[in-house]
Amino acid sequence: MKEKTNSLWKLFQERKLSRRTFMKTCVALTAILGLPPTVLNKVVEAADTKELPTVIWLHGHECTGCDESFIRSTSPFASDVVLNMIALEYDDTLAAAAGAPFEAHLHKLLTEKKGQYVLAVEGGVPLDDNGTYCMVGGRPFVDVLKECAEGAAFIIEYGSCAAWGGVQAAKPNPTNTVSVSSVISGKKIIKVPGCPPIPEVMTGVIMHYALFGEIPPLDVEGRPKQFYGNRIHDTCYRRPFFDSGLFVEKFDDEGAKAGWCLYKMGCRGPVTYNSCGNLRWWNGLSYPIQSGSGCIGCSEKGFWDNDNFHQRLPQVQVANTITTADTIGTIAGLTAFGAVVAHGGVTLAKHKYDTIQLEKKYQEELDAQKAAKEQAKNEGGNH
Repeated sequence: MKEKTNSLWKLFQERKLSRRTFMKTCVALTAILGLPPTVLNKVVEAADTKELPTVIWLHGHECTGCDESFIRSTSPFASDVVLNMIALEYDDTLAAAAGAPFEAHLHKLLTEKKGQYVLAVEGGVPLDDNGTYCMVGGRPFVDVLKECAEGAAFIIEYGSCAAWGGVQAAKPNPTNTVSVSSVISGKKIIKVPGCPPIPEVMTGVIMHYALFGEIPPLDVEGRPKQFYGNRIHDTCYRRPFFDSGLFVEKFDDEGAKAGWCLYKMGCRGPVTYNSCGNLRWWNGLSYPIQSGSGCIGCSEKGFWDNDNFHQRLPQVQVANTITTADTIGTIAGLTAFGAVVAHGGVTLAKHKYDTIQLEKKYQEELDAQKAAKEQAKNEGGNH
């Protein structure tokens, strides 16, 4: 009899967790992955039978902010992901104190799990001076990355540093830091940009592979469609104010207090693809726009070189035309004025028509009365 794989359900059984708890977990995973309820049975089947994926997590030129974000995931909890849903075999930041034995374990994994493990990379890759600006275990990070990438099933670029180069790549980029995909080719790479990425997006991407054994559908930039398929502008709760031409002009004006659109304050929501508007942060509590700050587009390439985060974009898409934030309010106002004028014109025309009809009816009644009198007069004369 074939030995049962080390699946999610098996782990639940080992921890004496009920089938009911397991099913609730599957429902939550289906929701966070953006899947329809109709595929719940497939999620349950995968959680029943799929072996937990081996993950190797590397850290390059970065601030470890992506790790800080990851551990704040609540759907599912990061602890559940690490302890129950994946086999995190190597993370040089979490186990730096282990030293040489841990590095030996890494090389053992690269051999035994070749072609099977997931490589998660956090941070950019500095190339100048033979990569000496970022050293891991006494070796340039770029060398460690290439070695680990060779046998990976696929690679996840966690954060804007790994996906685009990040703040380290800001002009003039003295260390020549680049993205992971600029160094590694011939591998499937998933970009999960953000500075940092949303916690549930980080866990959701890896759980998709854990359940289905394949990477999620990606957009043209290599980002998961279920998390980067919409602009923040499309899901922003302030969008009605944008459409009405109501903008914050200063951070302390009445518009700011009323929660109007932050576009004129430099908000990059119209050009930024992410899930901040619907997933938000810290279990859906808030996100920058909700806190009163415009989006800085931290998941987009090159955001760090924007000269002024509070300088508005020059153009904005409105109803299939390009206009500016200065004219959108005027357009909205003129549209409203036009509607009033049109309404007034229709009302006037209707009133004019009704008056003519009344006058016509009155004249017909007068003519009928006059005709009746003439007829009565003629009949009296005949007698």
